[in-house]
Amino acid sequence: MNNKIVIGSRGSRLAMIQAESVARELRQSRPDVDIEIIKIVTEGDRNRSVSIDLAGDTGIFVKALEEALLNCSIDIAVHSLKDLPTVLPPQLCLAAVTERLDPRDALVACSPLADLKPGSKIGTGSLRRAVQLKHLRRDLEVCSIRGNVDSRLRRVSSGQLEGVIVAAAALLRLGWSDKITEYLPLEFFLPAVGQGALAVEAREGDGRVKEIIGPINHLPTWRAITAERAFLHTVEGGCRAPIATLASAQDDILEIQAMVSDREGEIIMKDSYRGPADPPQEAGEKLARRMLKAGAAGLIKDARCR
Repeated sequence: MNNKIVIGSRGSRLAMIQAESVARELRQSRPDVDIEIIKIVTEGDRNRSVSIDLAGDTGIFVKALEEALLNCSIDIAVHSLKDLPTVLPPQLCLAAVTERLDPRDALVACSPLADLKPGSKIGTGSLRRAVQLKHLRRDLEVCSIRGNVDSRLRRVSSGQLEGVIVAAAALLRLGWSDKITEYLPLEFFLPAVGQGALAVEAREGDGRVKEIIGPINHLPTWRAITAERAFLHTVEGGCRAPIATLASAQDDILEIQAMVSDREGEIIMKDSYRGPADPPQEAGEKLARRMLKAGAAGLIKDARCR
């Protein structure tokens, strides 16, 4: 039997830390398996001009990794789950997710959000974050930025921006919790689908690989992200509306909350649903249908046309 697993990862510092965390869990559960990590350059790494919101729509951060899976040059691909499209190639599958870190957004700034002066420049690469920030503080200037976490934080330390909003999980994985000025409250800043979780993608029919990675799948996280992805798949349909959702599963109960907005943050719809944890996709689908009927469909249609 082949006792080697080759992991494909983007080459950024954060991506390699994420891949190594999956490798570490695999080594703990299967010490008999040899683990190798290889770096793969994606379109999102090459093309810095494309909005980061396209990541979960066009898969700019995952396609090269999926191609490596399909040609069998790697056995699994490790992604930030929020980058993974809800519809995967038929030959591939989401085989496991590791335990989710803090899903919240974090502010790295010269002062907490409430104390920022009017006109302060706040950077983000996410339309979802931008509209929620505009809805809360219309007196701030939201600046669109790209680049890795390091370069974003340098814009604050250099004085180009008064602050940036990034995923708390990214800073925690990098060991930079001390750089966080404020964890932004979920009441006002719902995260991207899957934020804080890592996805392990594999070939659909590869029983050997699925058997090896099965033990690292974290069931509560799996249930939560399944509900979130079902919500996104049901409401989005390939559009680029600002959409956020967060689910949590405890025992046999799943709770999911969601947000859909227009692109300017003038209209924000929120709703939540609580139901059985199995099957988890039903909770996401039910909440999505209820919000679409209540008016989210119009917001999404308008966003699709822009």
